[in-house]
Amino acid sequence: MTSGSEGVPCLLMRGGTSKGAYFLADQLPARPAARDALLLRIMGSPDDRQIDGLGGGHPLTSKVAVVSRSADPRADVDYLFLQVAVDRAEVSDRQNCGNILAGVGPFAVERGLVAAGEQETSVRIRMVNTGDHATATFPTPGGRVRWTGDAEISGVPGTAAPVVIEFPPGTGPLLPTGSVRDVIDGVPVTCVDNGMPTVLMAAASLEVTGHESPRDLEEDVTLADRLRAIRLEAGRLMGLGDVSDTTVPKLTLLAPPRSGGAVTTRTFIPVRCHPSIGVLGAASVAAGLRIEGGVGAEIAVPAGEGDRIRIEHPTGFLDIESSLGSTPDGLPSARRTAVVRTARRIFDGTVFPRAAETAPIPPQPLGGQR
Repeated sequence: MTSGSEGVPCLLMRGGTSKGAYFLADQLPARPAARDALLLRIMGSPDDRQIDGLGGGHPLTSKVAVVSRSADPRADVDYLFLQVAVDRAEVSDRQNCGNILAGVGPFAVERGLVAAGEQETSVRIRMVNTGDHATATFPTPGGRVRWTGDAEISGVPGTAAPVVIEFPPGTGPLLPTGSVRDVIDGVPVTCVDNGMPTVLMAAASLEVTGHESPRDLEEDVTLADRLRAIRLEAGRLMGLGDVSDTTVPKLTLLAPPRSGGAVTTRTFIPVRCHPSIGVLGAASVAAGLRIEGGVGAEIAVPAGEGDRIRIEHPTGFLDIESSLGSTPDGLPSARRTAVVRTARRIFDGTVFPRAAETAPIPPQPLGGQR
């Protein structure tokens, strides 16, 4: 455990379409309040540009993974995801992140938590935020992580080695409200949780096409007000309580596809519009599209044979393999979910947080700063 005053070992990685700082749990303060205060200083929050830290001024580049060996017999490592707010002093553990998850297996091997196989390695991961599990499989020829490869994912330039992530069925209900369809503020919605609490709704029901750019949607004040009201009520219906200060549930607008996929999406996280789509959010979307009577079923183009569904988003697509079963009382339930992602090391070294207290800025001479 460290206070961070002398620097903290850190591996900065791109995981999927996100970027985050990966730490060993025992190299951060054990007390959550102290840990979070240190991470704010490391990431440079609160500041719109995060100019004094590792963060990139956007929720997708202000993320943290805390990893340790697991005491769970079904897992090799524990993965705690922390979303560090950009513009306020807040660190949230209320959700998972499937993109940052893509880097957890390779990180565990790099840090010696899991021994690498001679050709490939599978790391069983417990996602501490929710208690859910996942298995990440990636190439390790000669017992070392291979980062390069020919796997390509939308929203990321170039290619890298594939990381195949498979999610077993969750223990909670796929439909947290108990209904295939609810109506909130006059808008039909389907509330799904296949790893990420998500509210699905037709873009047209909110008087947008669902093909607008993320920036245009973010600047639509009327839309923002309606989405805020829907999210608050959906959180209550989904058993999440007051979600006014949390990042879940996510909201996903659905529209007809334009590039050969099953559906086009625009996802809010919860205020900013995602430039692509999160892995676990996509898993919930894919499951939702297969629910007979759900709002997605009447919008999506049939996926054809097999489990694979292509979900379009603002910067391309994400392929999810998803299949459903049913509960004893006849409600739909998730059976299988898998996705291919990639990860890349950016740097491995020591990060130095800004000082806990900043000295007062002395008065500037006349004429201002140069």
